[in-house]
Amino acid sequence: MSDLHLSDSPGLRDETLEAMDAVELLGWALERFRPRIALASSFGAEDVVLIDLLMELDPRARVFTLDTGRLHSETYALAQALRDRYGLAIDVYFPRTEALEAMVRAHGVNLFYASVENRKLCCGVRKVEPLDRALEGLDAWITGLRREQAVTRGRVRKVEIDADHGGILKLNPLADWSWDRVWGYIRDHAVPYNALHDAGFPSIGCAPCTRAVRPGEDLRAGRWWWEQDAAAKECGLHPVR
Repeated sequence: MSDLHLSDSPGLRDETLEAMDAVELLGWALERFRPRIALASSFGAEDVVLIDLLMELDPRARVFTLDTGRLHSETYALAQALRDRYGLAIDVYFPRTEALEAMVRAHGVNLFYASVENRKLCCGVRKVEPLDRALEGLDAWITGLRREQAVTRGRVRKVEIDADHGGILKLNPLADWSWDRVWGYIRDHAVPYNALHDAGFPSIGCAPCTRAVRPGEDLRAGRWWWEQDAAAKECGLHPVR
């Protein structure tokens, strides 16, 4: 990691970057941080938009994903479709075998249904620790966070300091996009997307932890649906401050 931080540049202290559209922000970030920048993708609707935008700007841009070992078959199919469409090389990070085996031995394979604490433990082993490894050596990373996604994300900014990863920059180019705008882009550009979206899954995580949403529900209501506290429905990849 270099010493490029948000506070180092006067131009980043105002609303200059917040006012940029997604393409402008991605272009700025690639110019400044390449090759020490990457897109974190779980292959949701927002992520495929970002992949399409990134490939237009730099076909060699780095994309990584976290394979928890519990993903839907449709998610794997989409990953391959994106590889085929863009000639995309996707860096895949898996949980540490020893940590995963110890967790399952102690709590069972479906421990997450028992308590929020167990669910967060599982997310920590399958997602958070692999993310830590994926971000090693980077100066910035890109996510598909949007303010409209959930109550926990309403204050997301387009450029943030990621205090959990050494103060590198966290870029959220679609922070101000609506769900309709995301899907308008996907349709207009014929971007491959997860087939589960057509089955009522606006937000897609691990297979045992995701269900289709009901009419009128929050976009992320299908994630960890058995938990009652909406404010707690984060896996730890994007801590709420």
